[in-house]
Amino acid sequence: MDGVNLLHEKVKKLFQQIIENGTEEELHVLEHVLEGLDKKEHSYINRLLHMDYEITEEGLEIKIPLHPMVNNPLKILHGGITATVIDTAMGALVHHLLPNDKAGVTTQLTINYIAPGIGDDIICKARISHHGSKTMLVNADVLRSDGQKIAQATGSFFIIDRKKT
Repeated sequence: MDGVNLLHEKVKKLFQQIIENGTEEELHVLEHVLEGLDKKEHSYINRLLHMDYEITEEGLEIKIPLHPMVNNPLKILHGGITATVIDTAMGALVHHLLPNDKAGVTTQLTINYIAPGIGDDIICKARISHHGSKTMLVNADVLRSDGQKIAQATGSFFIIDRKKT
């Protein structure tokens, strides 16, 4: 049996095990993951978190639904997920503004967590505060569905030449 078939069987066995023995919450998480993977667009992390992007006059916004998959053991939004959404929103805005032969890489990300991530969803609003030829600085606020700010962040991005592939 080749590697792909072995992997297929392993995934099938794990899937069946979760279907038969999983809790209701685990089944909801599995459903959420599979729905994200089925979208076939963007990166895996964007798909798993069900990120929706929107370019605005002020910058770029990313919205994700809050779901047990993104919670920490306290049943609130995991800080690492918040950081991922922030970095993704900032990076997407930087790339949106750069020419195709350039890319931006995060060099520093500072996040202040203010309130717990609870509710139906969060939205991260990223905006440029400095656009130079070698660096860009981006600010972001993360709001939950009731409008409460849960985090604010600043990121710096180094502008590099995109490798030709």
